[in-house]
Amino acid sequence: MRGRVLAAVVAACLALPGTALALFDDDIARAQIQELRRQVEAAAKLVDERLAKAEDRRALIELASQIEALRGEIARLRGQVELIQNQLETADKRGKDLYVDIDTRLRKLEQTKEAAAAEKPAADAAPPAAEVKAYEAALNLFKAGNYPLAISAFQLFLYSYPASKLAPNAQYWMGNTHAAQGQHKMAIATQQKLIATWPDDAKAPDALTGIANAQEALGDRRGAHKTLEGLLAKYPQSPAAASARQRLAQGAAKK
Repeated sequence: MRGRVLAAVVAACLALPGTALALFDDDIARAQIQELRRQVEAAAKLVDERLAKAEDRRALIELASQIEALRGEIARLRGQVELIQNQLETADKRGKDLYVDIDTRLRKLEQTKEAAAAEKPAADAAPPAAEVKAYEAALNLFKAGNYPLAISAFQLFLYSYPASKLAPNAQYWMGNTHAAQGQHKMAIATQQKLIATWPDDAKAPDALTGIANAQEALGDRRGAHKTLEGLLAKYPQSPAAASARQRLAQGAAKK
């Protein structure tokens, strides 16, 4: 039965006039055109999707490149931070060493003063209590690391007691206070004033040592060398001269 129906349909198609066949061909052509159009649209959609994916890849590549650049910048900044930390640690160690050296010298100075005070006649009496109190207050501020207040206290002492026997000491420690803050030019000027005002005082050789230290801190090794040579020439028997000889010998050995 099914075969007969199929044969009848074929026969009917063959029996159709030319116009009917043409219409039938047009319907097929339209269907084919629609199918082609659908395929073209599908292909275009696929192309768009692939282009979008390609743009996404480029965006990801650019993002990855930016991330890598940021990592490099972070690494560079970390290196700078480590360098600064090392410099701070070195500066802190130098400051501590300087403080220990100053404290040691201060103790020796106090012992020397006590011994000298016991041997001096009454005419060479100790400074008045008010002067001693003001001087020690400024010195204690320096020991505590309160450098700005220490400088102000030393300046006030020198203004109030310019003729005091402790004035050279106050001038010397004020120079060291400037040095402790990294104010090396001010330290040099302060110690130079001590030498100019009290050239025969026991603190004058130490002031020259302070000047040499400040010059080295400023990178002026030649100036420091010359200052130490001047110390040896002018105060050859002073305790500071022994240290100056050692430093000059070490400098000569490095050359």
